[in-house]
Amino acid sequence: MSRTFTPEEANEALVELRPIVERMVQHRRNLTAAQLQQAEFVTRIAGNGGDMVPSDLHEAADTIQREAEAISACAEQINAVGAEVKSLEEGLLDFPAKRGDEIVLLCWKLGEDEIHYWHRTDEGFAGRKPLPL
Repeated sequence: MSRTFTPEEANEALVELRPIVERMVQHRRNLTAAQLQQAEFVTRIAGNGGDMVPSDLHEAADTIQREAEAISACAEQINAVGAEVKSLEEGLLDFPAKRGDEIVLLCWKLGEDEIHYWHRTDEGFAGRKPLPL
């Protein structure tokens, strides 16, 4: 089984993880923008090429690759600490914890000052309950 956290331990981990999550969310936004730009280029090329040059499409593909790799690196750092990424767009993390004999998840979302919620493993974000466990 992976590591479990107390709420205090999870909040301590957030000191290290918060800036990583902020970068991950920004890379996700950059990736989405690059994917939209690439789709627009492909549509214009399919039309008549417009004022496109091949380097435009190549640059968009390079950006997509770079941003995807940056997201992956952030997620690996988060997972290495023992937290789980639940949403790239929102910067949502879960930290495994124990509630008696049951494994539950401490839930944190970018923008929250610390962990205030938990939920059962089968409930997800919508099932968040206020701490304490």
